[in-house]
Amino acid sequence: MDKVLSFLGIAMNAGKVSSGGFNTEKLIKSHKAQLVIVSGDASENTKKLFFNKCNFYKVPIKVYSSADNLGKAIGKSPRSSLAISDKNFALNIKKMIEKEEV
Repeated sequence: MDKVLSFLGIAMNAGKVSSGGFNTEKLIKSHKAQLVIVSGDASENTKKLFFNKCNFYKVPIKVYSSADNLGKAIGKSPRSSLAISDKNFALNIKKMIEKEEV
């Protein structure tokens, strides 16, 4: 498992990850989301929805990995969207993803 997914697991254990479309959207709207991650294999509608929401609420968003991997990382069934509510976890995960994008 890669570093980002391991770190997501740690954030989940700390209670700082919200997963699934409804919960992710709720965290964004309540201004508690520090970072949103959408899986690369999420539908175009899902990606568009979260990119628009994150743009409107000024929340950083990244496309990363697959729904299977995101779900496994947090000990749940496949998830196409996650929101991280802790600023430090969010910053570290965002940096790790950006390193891999280069």
